[in-house]
Amino acid sequence: MPETDFLPALITFEEVAIIKEENLILSGVSFVVHVGEWVYLIGRVGSGKTSIVKTLIGEIPIRSGKALAVGFDLRRLKRRQIPYLRREIGVVFQDFQLLMDRTVFDNLAFVLKATGWRGKKRIEGRIYEVLDQVGMRSKSHKMPHQLSGGEQQRIGIARAILNHPPLIVADEPTGNLDGETAVEILNLFSELHKNHGLTIFMVTHNRGLVQRFPGRILRCEGGRCTELDIHQEIDFSDER
Repeated sequence: MPETDFLPALITFEEVAIIKEENLILSGVSFVVHVGEWVYLIGRVGSGKTSIVKTLIGEIPIRSGKALAVGFDLRRLKRRQIPYLRREIGVVFQDFQLLMDRTVFDNLAFVLKATGWRGKKRIEGRIYEVLDQVGMRSKSHKMPHQLSGGEQQRIGIARAILNHPPLIVADEPTGNLDGETAVEILNLFSELHKNHGLTIFMVTHNRGLVQRFPGRILRCEGGRCTELDIHQEIDFSDER
């Protein structure tokens, strides 16, 4: 019996159908992600990867099957519950999605205030704590356009961990980065995974990173989502 069977599940999908605008995107989706795991989601463009991410954050409702994430029943999720769900899931985007009209510090302060944090010292303390974790404390006064792509993504990761979420969902977090910077960002994810116990659920096309930072692999293909054997040779040639 795998050791993960003794760990709590953060995500449980059983025979889930994902439907967007009356179009069936994926059917029979079944997988479990336990606390502390690192799981990749791969598949070609249009295969349904992003749709799975959107169901996890309550953007696409689930109509059939069983779907649980970070203590929420996604099939019965109410609109008023979505902000609370998203506090438990730190999302890292390919295009960073920083607020370009405010500093790094103010980007992070905006998120904390929007999620109920109060007290100037408490907010400031948490911001510098996460900036230390991602190696960006000295950049707190910078505007996003003054940062490199890798630095912007580090701020994106800092934003994702602000509220101490147990789960990080990263949607192509290295897609806009060069190879060397991509490895640096994955090293940062690895540190957070090992040292802070974060569970990582990552969409990626990058074969090299999957090989360098091994984890479980789910593939979306042909309207289904299946788990691959970790020892299986994976063909990434048609993933774009």
